[in-house]
Amino acid sequence: MSPMIVLGLFIVWLFNSIKILNEYERAVIFRLGRVLEKPKGPGIILALWPIDRPKIVNLQLITLDVPPQDIITKDNVSVKVNAVVYFRVMDPIKATIEVQNYQYATSQMAQTTMRSVTGEVELDDLLSQREKINDKLQEILDKQTDPWGIKVANVEVKHVDISEELRRAMARQAEAERERRAKVIAAEGEFQAAEKICQAAELMQKFPMSLQLRYLQTLVEIGSENNTTTLFPIPIDILNIFKEKAKG
Repeated sequence: MSPMIVLGLFIVWLFNSIKILNEYERAVIFRLGRVLEKPKGPGIILALWPIDRPKIVNLQLITLDVPPQDIITKDNVSVKVNAVVYFRVMDPIKATIEVQNYQYATSQMAQTTMRSVTGEVELDDLLSQREKINDKLQEILDKQTDPWGIKVANVEVKHVDISEELRRAMARQAEAERERRAKVIAAEGEFQAAEKICQAAELMQKFPMSLQLRYLQTLVEIGSENNTTTLFPIPIDILNIFKEKAKG
């Protein structure tokens, strides 16, 4: 075999064996069907072609959009819930050999987990306690995907879609709640005002002269207004005379 042919074959072999990986990529090497202990990369790596078969794995954070799921809450309300999952590959070897397609598997696991978790809460909790539900979803998903070498960083429930009839019913309920609170506040105000009036009456009963002063102050307030009303102040003690005659 001529040296030129050998050199050509060597160049072809070297060209097929040298791989360049980015900083966020790792290569899982299968040598004669068996995986090597450690992934290679980043930078220039050598995969001995044709006995080595590299599998490139991306280590960047992946954003997975969970499609809307039909959920029946604990209080038997039908809603649609969608979410977003943030995860990344922590162990390229496990993500390659433990699961066929880790992105699809994580997506399906996120859908089933979201249906089971949101189905255990009532609608009011689903709308008001999203942070608690997000933490629970993240914890469950992270535990389930850990054997695949996947780390679930965060799960966020994006939108809860409810029917128009349920929206109107919730609006009526909120309006009724506001009216109830307004009536309670008004009743508490009347009760406090009545207490103050009773305290003032007890104080005036101890000091009768204060009632006369209050009477004169009221006359001053009425007389300061621009009106045509004519007032004739009469001492209250005079009325006692007529009262005694009526008894006699």
